[in-house]
Amino acid sequence: MRLILTVNGRTCEVDPPPSASLLSVLRDDLGLTGTRFGCGSGQCGACYIIADGRAVASCLMPARQAADHEITTVEGLAQGDALHPVQEAFIAEDAMQCGYCTSGMIVSAAALLARDGAPDEPAIRDALAGNLCRCGVYGRAIRAVKRAAEAGSKGRRPAMTGVEGASPGR
Repeated sequence: MRLILTVNGRTCEVDPPPSASLLSVLRDDLGLTGTRFGCGSGQCGACYIIADGRAVASCLMPARQAADHEITTVEGLAQGDALHPVQEAFIAEDAMQCGYCTSGMIVSAAALLARDGAPDEPAIRDALAGNLCRCGVYGRAIRAVKRAAEAGSKGRRPAMTGVEGASPGR
């Protein structure tokens, strides 16, 4: 079954099996491995992508359904070598430990900030509620989202001060 997908602003043609999830197409066919396989049942948030502005579990979305949506993965948030403000803020706040949940949290935060540029803490907590982190970086992730929101409200990127070795590079 041939599908035309729009992923990270690019049109891609894929030929997945009829039962393929968007997650498997992203990882296996398109090589976008930033979207992680976690639980496979939409419970952990590791596989979150943005579909038409909303963070959704790509493990639950059939690839054929994704053809009807504009898809953004964690790789698609950056503009060339310039990281997305949420990515920069996660680095600045050291909001990752093992890193497995990080891409899903970043995607959830980016979707939140796209619809609400100045969310309060309960809104941030709600947006990140679907992202499970066994390392417990929730406090740092919340600070990172606040930092990205503040930087956005001032029309600048989050400051990278106070983080040893922090750089906007990949």
